[in-house]
Amino acid sequence: MKFLKKLIFTIIILIILASSIILLIGHSHYSKALKEKPLITRIDEIVNQENFVKFEDMSSYYRNAVISVEDHRYYDHGSVDFIAIGRAMFTNLKSHELKEGGSTITQQVAKNVIFNQETSWIRKIAEIFASYDLEKNYTKNEIFELYVNTAYFGDGYYGIYKASYGYYNKSPKDLNLDESSMLAGVPNAPSVYAPTVNPDLAKKRQYHVLNKMLEYGYITKDESLSIK
Repeated sequence: MKFLKKLIFTIIILIILASSIILLIGHSHYSKALKEKPLITRIDEIVNQENFVKFEDMSSYYRNAVISVEDHRYYDHGSVDFIAIGRAMFTNLKSHELKEGGSTITQQVAKNVIFNQETSWIRKIAEIFASYDLEKNYTKNEIFELYVNTAYFGDGYYGIYKASYGYYNKSPKDLNLDESSMLAGVPNAPSVYAPTVNPDLAKKRQYHVLNKMLEYGYITKDESLSIK
């Protein structure tokens, strides 16, 4: 019995030690990125771009579509959504494949703005620290703006302004439900879901977005069925 207690205690200590080391490495990675260019400088460069689209200058259909499919609890959680992470882990384990991610919109902004799409477990940890700083210094709507203005929509279109004009030749403020639900689904995998790449997969993704909008109460069943 004593041996078992010691073993459990040792395992707990090792887990705490390993977690601390991982967090320190992630924080060091984030600090290194800030030394290269401070967070406020990175954000100012984006916000001051000529075609930066403000929150109020986007169609409500588009805003709601993005929230529905990317992070439906966006306004209710902090920089990291532990409920979403747990749900994603359960879904992935159950299906034996990586079907869901648990990243919040804030974490995706951290990736787009600070870490230049690099892929590693260190970056994922560093994102947590970056996301905390983002939510400490910017409002949810400002972070949302940063997300849709830095997301890639395929066909060389970075940001909702270029995507809206590039695909539909209209302002982001004038996007209807059909156009909004299509564009909201693209950044998840632009090489797959861009409407000019594979129209069938793009349409399938759009229906997924519409179903999410319906599920979370942003549109009615009739509105959902009106999109063919």
